[in-house]
Amino acid sequence: MPTRSFEFLNPNGHRLSGRLEMPEGIQRGWALFAHCFTCGKNNLAAVRIARALASVGIGVLRFDFTGLGDSEGSFAEASFSLNVQDLVSAANAMEAAGMPPRLLIGHSLGGSAILAAAGRIPSAHAVATIAAPFDVAQVLHLLDPAALARLQTEGQALVQVVGRPMAVGKAFMDDLRTHDPGARIAALRRPLLLLHAPQDRTVDIENATRIFLAARHPKSFVSLDDADHLLSKREDAEQVAHLIATWAARYLPEPPAGHPVAADAEAEETGLGKFQLALRSGGSRWLADEPETVGGLGSGPTPYNLLSSALAACTTMTLRHHADSKGWPVTRIRTAVNHRKDKATSPPDVFSRRVSIDGAITEAQRTQLLEMAQRCPVHRTLEGGARFEPVEGESPA
Repeated sequence: MPTRSFEFLNPNGHRLSGRLEMPEGIQRGWALFAHCFTCGKNNLAAVRIARALASVGIGVLRFDFTGLGDSEGSFAEASFSLNVQDLVSAANAMEAAGMPPRLLIGHSLGGSAILAAAGRIPSAHAVATIAAPFDVAQVLHLLDPAALARLQTEGQALVQVVGRPMAVGKAFMDDLRTHDPGARIAALRRPLLLLHAPQDRTVDIENATRIFLAARHPKSFVSLDDADHLLSKREDAEQVAHLIATWAARYLPEPPAGHPVAADAEAEETGLGKFQLALRSGGSRWLADEPETVGGLGSGPTPYNLLSSALAACTTMTLRHHADSKGWPVTRIRTAVNHRKDKATSPPDVFSRRVSIDGAITEAQRTQLLEMAQRCPVHRTLEGGARFEPVEGESPA
């Protein structure tokens, strides 16, 4: 699945590091994801949710808050209010890049930050939170009393946060206590989806109840059964992504209407980058692109990559068909294809193949299978050449 880096500046001039999960096929819109307290953009839940959403056409930006991961700044000098500003800066950067976030998603304290930032992100049409605390001061319960005492007297201390040593400043603690969650949620004025596990031991389910009661309609709540707070199981993260995508569909832009085309394949520009295309073929959708070195985004295979893929697929299928028809115990076939141009020869296009065949077969059988590669239909098409009918034009939509 294509992923690319995305950096932007926060209000203090710190460069924040993000990753864009590029939407597959025709995009439905863009989402901004806020990670949990001290987690970072590469947290497993963040990555899994973002990639699952991208697979259904919703591109996602996940980034490190100030002072975390690859982002600049000091976490010890950060605050919840700065996290909110980071989110607004991220949304502004996405808007400037032609990817306005229509959907805001936040996990744990990131959910609280998303709720606080939503009113300052005009492009946002819907908000989803996962295991979010009602009162952001809930975070203080994650710190042991001795650490809180050190913060009060020393102004900054190294404390254990969910098993990790983190330098936390007194300003962060004081800032948490200044926010009015009830008023913030009541003023949201956007559709809200709450996802929370009833057995969450870090942020208990009562927080979801309080957020739900404070929010105005339209609002929805989904129980996450036995999921843990960090959504550490892959199936829980993927279920969350599926629930969010289904719920948010009505609040995201409709995909281009398109038109039925009786074609084996169709390519359409996505509007992202210079060359990125949405491809439709065989009932599936995916992206094609060119490398960054020639002006593309590097978000998908190139046209020649796809041509090589066709030869690799056809070769493997042809050998499988032959092995099965002979009753040979072939367990796996793998074909690697390379393409190059040699202008000194005619024709100049040269394809090379390397075939790996697993199974208890004889050398004679292996040799016969390799010879069958020359009879692959795509091989024969490439070798024999092709004729082209005149290109037909269509009236603008």
